[in-house]
Amino acid sequence: MAALGVATGGGDWFSALALGVTLLKCLLIPTYHSTDFEVHRNWLAITHSLPISQWYYEATSEWTLDYPPFFAWFEYALSHVAKYFDQEMLNVRNLNYSSSRTLLFQRFSVIFTDTLFVYAVHECCKCIDGKKAGRELTEKPKFILSVLLLWNFGLLIVDHIHFQYNGFLSGLMLLSIARLFQKRHMEGAFLFAVLLHFKHIYLYVAPAYGVYLLRSYCFTANKPDGSIRWNSFSFLRLISLGLIVFLVSALSLGPFLALNQLPQVFSRLFPFKRGLCHAYWAPNFWALYSALDKVLSIIGLELKFLDPSKIPKASMTSGLVQQFQHTVLPSVTPLATLICTLIAILPSIFCLWFKPQGPRGFLRCLILCALSSFMFGWHVHEKAILLAVLPMSLLSVGKAGDASIFLILTTTGHYSLFPLLFTAPELPIKILLMLLFTIYSVSSLKTLFRKEKPLFNWMETFYLLGLGPLEVFCEFVFPFTSWKLKYPFIPLLLTSVYCAVGITYAWFKLYVSVLTDPPVGKTKKQ
Repeated sequence: MAALGVATGGGDWFSALALGVTLLKCLLIPTYHSTDFEVHRNWLAITHSLPISQWYYEATSEWTLDYPPFFAWFEYALSHVAKYFDQEMLNVRNLNYSSSRTLLFQRFSVIFTDTLFVYAVHECCKCIDGKKAGRELTEKPKFILSVLLLWNFGLLIVDHIHFQYNGFLSGLMLLSIARLFQKRHMEGAFLFAVLLHFKHIYLYVAPAYGVYLLRSYCFTANKPDGSIRWNSFSFLRLISLGLIVFLVSALSLGPFLALNQLPQVFSRLFPFKRGLCHAYWAPNFWALYSALDKVLSIIGLELKFLDPSKIPKASMTSGLVQQFQHTVLPSVTPLATLICTLIAILPSIFCLWFKPQGPRGFLRCLILCALSSFMFGWHVHEKAILLAVLPMSLLSVGKAGDASIFLILTTTGHYSLFPLLFTAPELPIKILLMLLFTIYSVSSLKTLFRKEKPLFNWMETFYLLGLGPLEVFCEFVFPFTSWKLKYPFIPLLLTSVYCAVGITYAWFKLYVSVLTDPPVGKTKKQ
């Protein structure tokens, strides 16, 4: 709770919000946790009991270390606290080990490291324009943003029920974004470089950082029409940025370079032998593609166009992380997903360079990079939607159009996380928490932009309300039908496909907004 002391400068209300969500996290300690709990326990054991030369080779458990070195050192630091709770959790041979003390330590480690996230939210609130602030505290953009971030439903269930450290990592990303808004470019670059060596999934948004820093920091001035003034280029600033990236990378990868283990480290970080989709389908383009293949294969079998003996036995919805060959449609390769992702990202990068809109334009580009990678990337985790949802929160309190996109993206993205919590005791928890967060998000943003046009048209309203009947069917109707044995994948398929439609729509709507907005023309840099 150290960050709360810093946050008090923003008013007692911020401290109350942070303290309230911390207490809620404590109440969630006894809830279900996924295999990620064992993953991180195993990493604690690996980094604590083995020399660094064995970290990326150890394979006693199937949950091998596959995060960058900074996260490994993070686990190493945690392990020296963990030994005072339960020494047995640090034994590599104790597979699937769990105890009450282990549970408390791991849960509280997530809660404690969330203090960085609380501080980052406080800093982001400083970057928000308060012109739309109402008389009431609850109508102020900073208050709304604080609730949208601190009480984010996705972070709550993924970190504090399912179990991960996304809050800590998202705090680094948001703090980096805040520093760029505050024109503290070197700090922002440093924080993002550090973040990349904690979790390499943030490579998705690296193009936005690279282009923005080159365009708005290395080039120090623009022409009156907003185009670049080429003679304003600062080679010294470019060298400074390069030095930051080099030093952070050297500190992270240097020991493994000295041990001649970089190929082994990279083979763990980029396991392309895993399948196109994750165990639970992320609601992206490939979910739609795989769903179409599944439907065509069923139709083909019913009409006897396909030979059952030649149909792959592995199921895309089996819950296993594995390779999978499509039955009817062409199977997708990692190279194909890379090409699709680059094509999807390029227009946003183009706009960031040729239509500068300052830090706000950078943030929009970052979100589009995150969403494009989510839509077309290889083996995308459903939890990766948080990479777009959290920064989109900052845009949502600025313009009505962005608020509309945020609500569609967040509601569908959060609902797509429901399959992660499949145990009965967590069913009322996830439904209640999502309802509370969604109702607050919609009502607060509608109040903030009440003088502008409605946030949703009839089609968007109809689509979002459709999530209710979908949940009723998947949780309360389908288990009692005869389809459960023959087509057990239907609830996951429906959830992924329905949410994929909403996320694709939000991605497309944001892209249209970015492409059609005029550049900000100033003689000085943005």
